[in-house]
Amino acid sequence: MARYRIIHDTEYRYAAPVSLSRQLLHLTPRTVPWQRCLEHRLEILPAFALRLERRDVFGNPVTVLALEAPHEVLRVRAETTIDVLGQDLPDEPEVPTWEAVRDLLKYHAGVPPDPMHLSAARYRFESRYGRVKHDFAAYAADCFPPGGGLLDGVRALTAKIFREFAFDPEATTVATPVTEVFAARRGVCQDFSHLMISCLRSLGLAARYVSGYILTTPPEGQTRLVGADASHAWVSVWCPFDGEDRWIDADPTNNLMPGSQHVTLAWGRDFTDVSPLRGVILGGGSHDLTVSVTMLPLDELALSRP
Repeated sequence: MARYRIIHDTEYRYAAPVSLSRQLLHLTPRTVPWQRCLEHRLEILPAFALRLERRDVFGNPVTVLALEAPHEVLRVRAETTIDVLGQDLPDEPEVPTWEAVRDLLKYHAGVPPDPMHLSAARYRFESRYGRVKHDFAAYAADCFPPGGGLLDGVRALTAKIFREFAFDPEATTVATPVTEVFAARRGVCQDFSHLMISCLRSLGLAARYVSGYILTTPPEGQTRLVGADASHAWVSVWCPFDGEDRWIDADPTNNLMPGSQHVTLAWGRDFTDVSPLRGVILGGGSHDLTVSVTMLPLDELALSRP
């Protein structure tokens, strides 16, 4: 088990006063079997007129804010203390073939769908950044040979994207279509996750986008820089077996299966469902956005204190 202290700062500076703002925040970690949130709080400036806590259609905790006083700066700080156990992968003999999982998601006329299959099916179809196209299916085909295990295929596709795509923060923006990422062979974690999701859905599998954090390790002999980290994204693939609703996480940016160094915030069909902070404003003009994330193991935090 690992315990972390996470500080996620977001600041918008507007060119002109904002007279009215409505914001939707995905900054509260999910409660899932492999992690437990011990403490979480939000600091918001300016003062809000209304704050609501609820869950979205995917079960993620969300915060809804209404700001009704004129302001030129919006600051949101999320502070979290969380325990992460990591996720256990199923044994290879227990994992079905990828075709067997694909066939569970197919529609059969006159046959009522299993509720578990129906819940997974929302992640089977095309979304804004998760496309279903022959090109994506063809790219992933060698990772999913006939009769191959789903887990083997997920690992192979994770490794293939890691090998063949370059990490380049300057190559894309949050709005870059996945088809352009595929052509350029460059991007960041959000892009690689959308690409892998598109490949899996194009094969008929259910895949969801996961937002969260990953512990980064500074070079040997150097201290961890406060605020130098960023939020992270990876993929989760539906893999039921023995009647259980199971999902397998994969991180194509780092070519690994997430464990205790990954903290899950939220999941959805793609980035648009789980953007950390999204809203509508009246006024403001142009804006500058600054985001910083610090993720510290609590044993490091204790050693850094006098």
